[in-house]
Amino acid sequence: MTIKTPSDARWLAAAARLALRGRPASSPNPAVGCLIVRNGRVVGRGWTQPGGRPHAEAMALEMAGDAATGADVYATLEPCAHQSPRGPACTDRLIEARPARVVIGQVDPDPRTAGQGIERLHAAGIEAVLLGCPHSAASLAGYLTRAAFGRPHVTLKLAMSLDGCIALADGTSQWITGEAARAHVHSRRALADAILVGGGTWRADSPRLDVRLPGLEDRSPARWVLTSQPIESAQTIAAPADIAAIPAQYLYVEGGAQAAASFLEADLVERLEIYRAPILIGDGLRALGGLNLAELAHAHGRWQPVETRQLGADTFEAFARTR
Repeated sequence: MTIKTPSDARWLAAAARLALRGRPASSPNPAVGCLIVRNGRVVGRGWTQPGGRPHAEAMALEMAGDAATGADVYATLEPCAHQSPRGPACTDRLIEARPARVVIGQVDPDPRTAGQGIERLHAAGIEAVLLGCPHSAASLAGYLTRAAFGRPHVTLKLAMSLDGCIALADGTSQWITGEAARAHVHSRRALADAILVGGGTWRADSPRLDVRLPGLEDRSPARWVLTSQPIESAQTIAAPADIAAIPAQYLYVEGGAQAAASFLEADLVERLEIYRAPILIGDGLRALGGLNLAELAHAHGRWQPVETRQLGADTFEAFARTR
């Protein structure tokens, strides 16, 4: 009999954190995390490698060796069940290793697997537990959004003063937030496949839109601009609805005000990240353009707080879109 215990949820949450090591370099494959646990001790760990191979389960099984037999396997996504010229299916590797259980955070929406991995594990006499872990879903947000809606998962970042300004009235904006907050922004950029700003911001500021953290410089995302005009050193889309054409799982939108408002008005933002500096600007440039709300009631019930932290003098808050 399969028993779902609090430790199952904790191990899956740990596997989800491990999966972040694969993002976004695993794209177009999902960034999956896998832990193999025997007698309460981790004997194998893995995450999807750059380019999508090896898969997380293959890496963890290689580390565990014979200790995987009779152990518990925690995988954020259902193990793949389809054959590939790049390597055997993870389901086959698990069946060969003979763990006692495989605890799974999310069913794979890929029709080549989509429940077949679980079925094959059951048929081989291995318990397969689908836990429905929210941490797993969050760690796979880009992959799941792309599968469900055919577009990237969008995070909108705003850095503002206490009174909601992103610059002085003359456009001066360096710097609203402090060094710790700016470093945190670079760590968030490093988790995205693509980054986008509006055409006005591109022309006014010539932003680099790269990652400038030691050791993560190679994680700089592809640069995109929201504009109808041609851009020489970045790719463009004419409207937020065109993001399906961006070959990415995670799109990080940095503004400015009109670009941010256009993504919010199109209801394409899944995560909102706000950096708030303890300063007052007064008659400055606002963080958002108009959202065309018909009534105030339409603004309520859309955003759920999911994270907050202090970054030096600045405050970071993250909100998830409720649907």
